Amino acid sequence: MANDFTFKQFHIYGHQCGMPVSTDGVLLGAWADIISSVSILDIGCGTGLLSLMAAQRNSKAKITAIEIERHAFQAALNNCQQSVWAERINVIHANIASFNPQSERFDSIICNPPYFTSGEVSSIASRATARHTNQLSHQDLIGFCSDLLIPGGKASFILPKYEGDQFITLIESSLLSLTRLTQIRSTPTKPVSRLLIEITLNANHNKSEAVECAELLIHQGSNYSDAFITLTKDFYLKM
Repeated sequence: MANDFTFKQFHIYGHQCGMPVSTDGVLLGAWADIISSVSILDIGCGTGLLSLMAAQRNSKAKITAIEIERHAFQAALNNCQQSVWAERINVIHANIASFNPQSERFDSIICNPPYFTSGEVSSIASRATARHTNQLSHQDLIGFCSDLLIPGGKASFILPKYEGDQFITLIESSLLSLTRLTQIRSTPTKPVSRLLIEITLNANHNKSEAVECAELLIHQGSNYSDAFITLTKDFYLKM
């Protein structure tokens, strides 16, 4: 996994970050429904990838990017400041648990969250923070989304299949509803490996029953699938 990555309209420098650029992040950044958003919150922004993708896709939104790990924060700050959207992205070094937006609520939240809920934690602190839920449990993440979204606001995530299914179960006992779900397969013969998940804060505490479901294939034969190319072509240099 490369620490540095150049996209069509911006560059990511990921020195010493626990999770540099990944296909997961690009999928989420391209898939999240943020086009009409006015205010976007990127929780655990890492290198700033999702914030920069959101800024490219939405020319008016103000974006707040929050990151607890200092190396990732510094990388995100540098990456966003060097982009053409620097004035619209505010990068904050803080724990989401202590984040105080001064009564501001957001139209959209984007998050590529930690997903390991058990097992050995990496000895590399930055990688452990990015990958393991010790510092940000999924239950707490759902609670933060409930507190920080406006009614009708949406939060979008990507998770491995098993952890994603558990995440969806947690949503059922919250004020949020699952409204969109895309299952990711790397090839036609392999099982679903990732879930793109959108949840919405219910207005008037009414649970939505409509879920938009889809499946996305990354590779078709030796090439990328047409659907993957369509989704990501505005970002990858060779698409």
